[in-house]
Amino acid sequence: MAIAAAAAVALVLALAGAAGFLKLPQADQFHQAGEVPTPPPAPILVQYSGPVSPDEANNIDLYQRLNPAVVNITSVSFEYNWFLEPVPQQGTGSGSIIDAKGHVLTNYHVVKDASELSVTLADGVDYKGKVVGVDPENDLAVIQFDPKGTRLSVIPFGSSSGLRVGQKVLAIGNPFGLDRTLTTGIISGLGRPVKTESGIVIREMIQTDASINPGNSGGPLLNSKGEMIGVNTMIYSPSGGSVGIGFAVPIETARRVVPDLLRFGKVQRGWIDIKPVQLFPRLVSYANLPVSEGVLVSEVTPGSSAEKAGLKGGSDPVRYGRSLFYLGGDIIVEVDRMPISSLYDLLGALEDNKPGETVEVKILRNRRAQTLAIKLSERPQNLQW
Repeated sequence: MAIAAAAAVALVLALAGAAGFLKLPQADQFHQAGEVPTPPPAPILVQYSGPVSPDEANNIDLYQRLNPAVVNITSVSFEYNWFLEPVPQQGTGSGSIIDAKGHVLTNYHVVKDASELSVTLADGVDYKGKVVGVDPENDLAVIQFDPKGTRLSVIPFGSSSGLRVGQKVLAIGNPFGLDRTLTTGIISGLGRPVKTESGIVIREMIQTDASINPGNSGGPLLNSKGEMIGVNTMIYSPSGGSVGIGFAVPIETARRVVPDLLRFGKVQRGWIDIKPVQLFPRLVSYANLPVSEGVLVSEVTPGSSAEKAGLKGGSDPVRYGRSLFYLGGDIIVEVDRMPISSLYDLLGALEDNKPGETVEVKILRNRRAQTLAIKLSERPQNLQW
């Protein structure tokens, strides 16, 4: 009975809360069982009057202006059951319209393996979408729909280079299928390296306490000017619900990769044509290496720019577990003055370099430091270590 009574009160509060203030009955209006209760007074509806606060006005303005530029993305992929029959799997996410041609910026994981894409605008109209380009390394993707002459609202790009912890941010998206949702919060941290479910580490992520739930993925993280400073990507939560730790890909990353996605369908990244091996304690001890951190050059691709620049691989074969590599090669310790202690650092140092560009690579050879100028090639899409 107590549970039922509590549920009834909660229901009354929920129904009345949308309309205004509900005046609860006084204690002397509750009666003993068997008595005829006095009807409680009717709820008093209070109309909000006067101007809203500046912060509220900012929230309302941004939502009204930018909500039409946020889309709901529905993806359909197929998995096979025990009888080898294709079974459709549906997922949802969000995205930001970035131009009048119907290009939408979203997360790669929102459209991954999708056989069909549907883009729904704020007015409820659905459009068929297609994938234009993907960047799994930064969990970004660009899709496109044909607006058929419809005038589109666009999310403007801001900057993520000058962000400060404590700065107000807003997120618009479609969490749990509840489309047209606005949440607010602050920037809780900057420069976070976050590992995705696929094992890829995304650098320089923005941490926020603005609620980011399943379905928010791909939507914009906005500053108080209404500029997109990040792409909402994931939450950290054992239960899958928002616990105040969400992450967004910084917009500077999107600025760098989107032109390549539009033009090539992928990101063209520079690479040093080598087979690298990250140093680890047992290898350092076994080979009596002069440093404990860095990337060993096991092999250099014959005829490559790296070989022409003088980079040298090893010649002494050694097997560790299932891996076969060569000792005696150069050890990369810096790229363009950025310290290299791991493969992760090497990838990060070359993240914003294009094929054909030249980088300075500091190496150790026979325990002596040298600097080589190496012209970069294009990194393979499926890089094998």
